[in-house]
Amino acid sequence: MTVHIDPKAIVHPTAKLADGVHIGPFAIIGEDVTIGTETAIGAHVVIERWTTIGARCRIGTSTVLGGDPQHTRYDGSPSYLHIGDDNDIRELVVIQRSMSPGGCTRLGAHNFIMAQAHIAHDCVLGNHTIVSSLTGLAGHVEVGDGAVLGGVTGVHQFVRIGAYSMVGGSSRLMQDVPPFLLAAGSPATIHGLNTVGLRRAGFSHETRRELKIAYRTLYRSGLNVSQALHTIQCQLTPGDPVKHLIHFIEHSQRGICS
Repeated sequence: MTVHIDPKAIVHPTAKLADGVHIGPFAIIGEDVTIGTETAIGAHVVIERWTTIGARCRIGTSTVLGGDPQHTRYDGSPSYLHIGDDNDIRELVVIQRSMSPGGCTRLGAHNFIMAQAHIAHDCVLGNHTIVSSLTGLAGHVEVGDGAVLGGVTGVHQFVRIGAYSMVGGSSRLMQDVPPFLLAAGSPATIHGLNTVGLRRAGFSHETRRELKIAYRTLYRSGLNVSQALHTIQCQLTPGDPVKHLIHFIEHSQRGICS
């Protein structure tokens, strides 16, 4: 395999391009950028310094990756953006580096970032997530594996969105969304278990049943959060998903959506 660089593209001499990389017209690849095997960079894309992109990614037209964080305290120190393999990042997306010296904004693998989404400094996305068009993640947001964020959604800094949860479009997230649940609204509230998403992801009927009991105990029993978690642990023999739900809530710093 060979590297294809359009004659109208600009590639810094220190950039490292693996076999099969395709660079489209008017793209700009900055210093100390690394791009993995068979990744395709669209027209007018800008990839700034200290950015690493894995294999077989697709980067859409006019996307900007690895720009300086939008934070008044950023002092210009080296910081990083790391994007894993098999990510589909569409047009006009912005993903920024960490604001901390040596820090890193991270995306895992097999994520789908739709057009005009914004992912700010120090965010961490897992694998197989979907961030829909015009959705904005403020700094330090965490998105768990398999989570889906609807379009035109705003996420407050430091909010965590749990694995296999789903957030409806035009939502405003001020608090954490527990794993496996549905959230929507402005501000977002919990609307139930993400049953369809869990079934599609291969969770067994028994696991879904346990998660439904846990959800009802948390949100329909009239107990406070501490009481609900204690009740779940006493009434169930929690499998790994329920244990993950409990651990997520116990370690929430912003509280969970009501």
